[in-house]
Amino acid sequence: MSAGRAAEAEAEYREALKRAPEDAGLKLGLASAFDRQGKASAALVIVEDLVKRRDTPAAAYLLHARLLLKGGDAERAVRAYRSAVDADPEAADPALAMQLGIGAGAGAEVSEGRVRGRSGGEEDGEGGDSPEIERPKIAFKDVGGMEGLKEEIRLKIIHPLAHPEIYRAYGKSLGGGILMYGPPGCGKTHLARATAGEVKAGFLAVGIHDVLDMWIGSSEKNLHAIFDNARAHRPCVLFFDEVDALGASRTDMRQASGRHIINQFLSELDGATASNDGVLVLAATNAPWHLDSAFRRPGRFDRILFVPPPDAAARSSILGILCAGKPQAGLDTAAVAAKTDGFSGADLKAVVDVAVERKLTEAMKRGAPQPLATRDLLDAAKSVKPSTKEWFSTARNYALYSNQGGIYDDILKYLKL
Repeated sequence: MSAGRAAEAEAEYREALKRAPEDAGLKLGLASAFDRQGKASAALVIVEDLVKRRDTPAAAYLLHARLLLKGGDAERAVRAYRSAVDADPEAADPALAMQLGIGAGAGAEVSEGRVRGRSGGEEDGEGGDSPEIERPKIAFKDVGGMEGLKEEIRLKIIHPLAHPEIYRAYGKSLGGGILMYGPPGCGKTHLARATAGEVKAGFLAVGIHDVLDMWIGSSEKNLHAIFDNARAHRPCVLFFDEVDALGASRTDMRQASGRHIINQFLSELDGATASNDGVLVLAATNAPWHLDSAFRRPGRFDRILFVPPPDAAARSSILGILCAGKPQAGLDTAAVAAKTDGFSGADLKAVVDVAVERKLTEAMKRGAPQPLATRDLLDAAKSVKPSTKEWFSTARNYALYSNQGGIYDDILKYLKL
């Protein structure tokens, strides 16, 4: 695909994606076509969706690194490049690695995305980079539905921070852990970020690449540094996405290094070396059955909350939030909600995106914005399949046959089994 024919390639990839909308190779091709035309933002949207998948090709990580570097985010670009090489060592790009400063000598000014002095010492101290503290501007009002979950979080996190003297009178610490599990796309990350915004606390989102390191002992140091960062900015919500990747069951592990990381994680949750007062730990997983049982001990993740697909009222609320600010005419979100049973929040976003794309096409032909109507969303919903069914087919087996202590009773209740 030469630069001069990138527009033609874009048209061909778009046409192919109509027949195979989930094909990772086609999506990557479209993102590359966008990149060749200087449409970095459009390319980044596609690539950031691709890198969340379990079958992410190494080339997607590599393109992600290039796009992040163009946007000035060198640290994330380094992590994306490392992911590409981890997925496929042959994907290594020496020129890009040099731009990122990976493997630069001690005299270089940039090494692995961090500024170094001529002596080789890092300006920001030793050790790996810790993710940055965010200050979310969203709150519970921006989360559709989930009222029961919000109330659980209020009791565990928000009320202790708002009324510390009452909780301390009963000997309760201002912190703790909540584990959220459920199908992907149902708003676990969004709810965690809204929790931080609700209490005006810092938000520290931690991914597996922020912790894991190829050198023995470095992963444990990275994890300790992340907790220390949260303690230094308390009150702080520390959020671990896909926590099962860091805390997998030790009985399934063959390598001791994985057990060391879990032991370090448990030690940090216990506050063995420093108090976690004011550090609120939230974690999310799509596969709680793979998480080591030690994490569910009281004092660690002592609240385990099932995050199901939104009910009809929540779907209506989510659709209202997603359509806010868009041209619309008499939009009946309740009618659309009634036809989207089993849809996750991400599925509903896909419905709105499909409807908007169709209205954009119509607007371009007419030369003026066309308002979204109920029929537009209903028609779009027919082309989107709920993504939660596959998850429930797996979860049902665990809930029926591996439900020690009743931890998956909420799944049985939801499925009415």
